[in-house]
Amino acid sequence: MFSEVKTLKSFAEIDNEILPYWEKNKIFKKTLAKNKGGKSFVFYEGPPTANGMPHLGHILPRVFKDLFPRYKTMQGYNCIRKGGWDTQGLPVELEVEKELGFSGKSQIEKYGVIAFNKKCRESVFKYVEKWNMLTQRIGYWLDLDDPYVTMDKNYIESVWWVIKTLYDKKLIIKDYKVLPYCARCETPLSSHELAQGYKETKDASVYVKFKVKNQDKTYFLAWTTTPWTLPGNVALAVSATASYVKVSVKDEFYILAKGRLSVLDDEYTIIETFKGSNLVGIKYQPPFDYIKYDVPAHFVTSADFVTMEDGTGIVHTAVMYGVDDFELGSKIGLPKKHAVDLSGKFIADITPYAGMYVKKADKFIIEDLAKMGSLYKTEEITHDYPFCWRCDSPLLYYALESYFVKTTALKEEIIKENQKTNWYPKHLKNGRMGEWLSNMVDWSISRSRFWGTPIPIWVCAKCNQEKCLGSYQELPDKTIDPHRPYIDEIKFKCKCGGEMARVPYVLDCWFDSGAMPFAQYHFPFENKQVCFSRNKELFESQYPADFICEAIDQTRGWFYTLMVLGTLITGKNSYKTVLTTGHGLDEKGRKMSKSVGNVVDPFEALDKYGADIIRWNFFSGASLGNNFRTGMANFEEVRRQFFNILWNSFNYFVTYFNISGFKEAEIKQIKDSDLSILDKWIVSRIESVTNEVTKYLDKYDALNATKSIEGFVINDLSTWYIRRSRGNHTKSIYRVLYFVFKRLSIIMAPLAPFISEKIYQVLGGDAESVHLENWPRVNENYQDEKLEEEMRLARVFVEQIHAKRHEAGIKLRQPLAKAIIKGNNLKISLEIIKIIGEELNVKKIEVKQASKESIELDTVITKELELEGQFRDFIRSIQELRKSSNVAYDQIVAVTYEDTVGNREVVEKYKDEICKQALLSKLIPNESFKIL
Repeated sequence: MFSEVKTLKSFAEIDNEILPYWEKNKIFKKTLAKNKGGKSFVFYEGPPTANGMPHLGHILPRVFKDLFPRYKTMQGYNCIRKGGWDTQGLPVELEVEKELGFSGKSQIEKYGVIAFNKKCRESVFKYVEKWNMLTQRIGYWLDLDDPYVTMDKNYIESVWWVIKTLYDKKLIIKDYKVLPYCARCETPLSSHELAQGYKETKDASVYVKFKVKNQDKTYFLAWTTTPWTLPGNVALAVSATASYVKVSVKDEFYILAKGRLSVLDDEYTIIETFKGSNLVGIKYQPPFDYIKYDVPAHFVTSADFVTMEDGTGIVHTAVMYGVDDFELGSKIGLPKKHAVDLSGKFIADITPYAGMYVKKADKFIIEDLAKMGSLYKTEEITHDYPFCWRCDSPLLYYALESYFVKTTALKEEIIKENQKTNWYPKHLKNGRMGEWLSNMVDWSISRSRFWGTPIPIWVCAKCNQEKCLGSYQELPDKTIDPHRPYIDEIKFKCKCGGEMARVPYVLDCWFDSGAMPFAQYHFPFENKQVCFSRNKELFESQYPADFICEAIDQTRGWFYTLMVLGTLITGKNSYKTVLTTGHGLDEKGRKMSKSVGNVVDPFEALDKYGADIIRWNFFSGASLGNNFRTGMANFEEVRRQFFNILWNSFNYFVTYFNISGFKEAEIKQIKDSDLSILDKWIVSRIESVTNEVTKYLDKYDALNATKSIEGFVINDLSTWYIRRSRGNHTKSIYRVLYFVFKRLSIIMAPLAPFISEKIYQVLGGDAESVHLENWPRVNENYQDEKLEEEMRLARVFVEQIHAKRHEAGIKLRQPLAKAIIKGNNLKISLEIIKIIGEELNVKKIEVKQASKESIELDTVITKELELEGQFRDFIRSIQELRKSSNVAYDQIVAVTYEDTVGNREVVEKYKDEICKQALLSKLIPNESFKIL
């Protein structure tokens, strides 16, 4: 006998049984050891930051990251699954600032960098227990005993080696550029960080009058969406080739592009028309004149970036606060002087707004422009504006010094590597990623912060000579903590006699995560902690990755930094295949947010539904790259529509086998000679499904793999084979069902590891775990495509005849005499015809050749047919009585029935058959149906 398969209140009951089994028997470690030394399938774990609680959305990419290493391991590949933690950078600092009640860098410096970084170190593992618990609970097999940790000394040394390698290739430079800048965090952001923080927002745009010098009541009309940059105005830019006009409006004259006259709200008269080039060199009086410049300013110049799509065709230029402005200023020698400090506040020279945050000053600047008569009009615009991806503050474009990785120097090589990479979904290669790479800019990697990998560059205060370190061997103290402020205490003597001090920057934390292929194994340094004689061998066996997976926003995050650093260091991308998921949304399609109140606690969901249902929901819920609607309602649907059917079907098999009297050993091998046509069909179908699932998973297509299994379980196994086999409990049927459920447990194992393990254990599989099984090869001797097509066609005819029964109002329990199936070149075997007749409760099925397919149904019900229909109703009534009386399905009972003429006729003709089918000892006429 098999162990009992009980009715489940929740599929989490299976999880609670299987998790201790895996732990006790070290099943995960045994799967790792199983293929050791074999062909590698290399997987990289994208490191989460564990200083925040995990939520349901974190499960989404993690189940995909579990699925394919499991699958490849079952196919015989050696797949190391090293965990990792992202432990440095701005996200960690902001969490600690929140904890300490800080709002900026000055408070950190007052508190002390040593104390602050100590808090950061503690913070990064604040929720690690919850993360580990979630990882285990969802069945994500990951080696968390020896994870890589980005703040570890060995990891940082490898990152230094990466920097030094790029430095020696002249791919790391220092430059002064306008960068997206967070004044709250007081640090620049890279272009890929910028891409993650855009929001649709409303801002005030202003049309400003700039007084033309030596011309009475004449103004250049310029437009800007950043009023706070006006105190830093140094020039006005026009298009040299566009047409401009001087117009009379009331008692004033305005100069603007002819193609932008629609912005004027008043009636106007064109006084003069000329090319933009005629305006170049004309001087004007800016509305704010607080900063004195030592080079010429406040004149008109021409620029290629001026368009006629919006505004007035005249662009206000503040060199320090715009990429185009800065390049123009550098080209023609405009003054470069900040009106705003690093905290985003106006400097003392800007007296009306000194110390005021620039975005807050917008309102007052507009009011003052109006008072001065310099404001033509203001409008509210809705546009996409960048915000800090971590602290959510609006970003400024701000000119400052930074270290850059010259990604543009090898732009074509990076683009070529992207073309060699397999993207799922495919459109991302040339779409989201391809477009991003084609517009690539150099990567700003320096951050003016505290908790991160210090940039290992020392600069001489006397001669500006630089020294870049690539290992701790170059430090006078090799045991020092490489973090700030300890590393800042190390000085070097320069050849010129001056002192070299480390630059005051830490690395962009995305550099840390992008360097993980090298740093996770402390490459290229010796690492005695790993089980290889030299970590060089380990690194080379694990580079590049065959597979990585994260949510789609990592296209411009981890995916990008991995690709860039891998290509710049080794000449090839760090990964061969990348799978991208969408994001988890609530049932209404909204992003999950604490403020909205629609966040689902992952542990609550796991306790209610179990891991397999949540995993299956993500695998079957949407195609790759698209967002997933998820939540309790979705999990309930998956449970009801698939898992209940699977479990009830398995329960049926185990229950009836256990009372059959057969032994387990008798059903573990199929005997071809015993198979009916229905048996052969279901065996062929599971072989075909195995083939389909294999092909889909080889293409990283979990959606169609799950749909293939669902279709088989629901439509073929439960609805057709088991239902058609009820009451026919032969040894061959149990052999077939054993074969089918064992195969299902194996092909479902990577997708739904818990229920697969449970089914496998109940069946007494040959291995210690289903996850130690080899992926099955299809037995072509069992595949019969012709039979599958014949059965498919038969089921189509069955549906059509059922529809005709419904039209005629004849219930299925009422036998009918005949149905005729017509079609062109129809070939249906007698065995299939018999199945069709039994399914339709039709005595005779005729197949006739005809040019068109059609169905005819004989709906004449004779007295004999009517009596047989009543017999079936009689049996049904007894079965419902058993159920309502809670009588066991295998208990023999005596039953009374209502003594009517119709019932007496049924009992007189079918008494023996009724007693046999309904397991009755006696059948007694009385007033009603009742079990004695």
